[in-house]
Amino acid sequence: MDIQQIRGMIEELTSLMDAKKLEELEIDVEGIKIHLRRGGRVVEPQAFVVAPSAHQAAPLSILGQDAAPAAAEAETGHVVKSPMVGTFYRAPAPDADPFVEVGDEVTFDTVLCIIEAMKVMNELKAEVEGTLVGIRAENREAVEYGQPLFVIAPKAS
Repeated sequence: MDIQQIRGMIEELTSLMDAKKLEELEIDVEGIKIHLRRGGRVVEPQAFVVAPSAHQAAPLSILGQDAAPAAAEAETGHVVKSPMVGTFYRAPAPDADPFVEVGDEVTFDTVLCIIEAMKVMNELKAEVEGTLVGIRAENREAVEYGQPLFVIAPKAS
């Protein structure tokens, strides 16, 4: 199954979700798992495609499980993970300043980055209040579902 067939299938499944008013749908076709879910910070349904990759040394994350690198686990704090497969952007435009830098104070509404998936720009927000202590992805890098992107030291209550 090529990427065009997968995109077509996701469009059909999205239409089905709209017609049936479904919040979540998961299928496995020819070894490719597609998980669509509404809600959260993204208006459009999110698509997660988990498939083997030739350049991947460690096993891919299975939906809901974590295969985080040891570096992200070494820092204490809240780890913000990618909610989807896509391209990671630190700034709203190529010539703009990054949304956040290490040391910045963040709130629940602070935009940390954009993840582009199927030509849709999805803003990822901080999830917690605190101080940004780590950035785990490079600008314009492809990211996987569940991949650690940021580490935030939560604000003391």
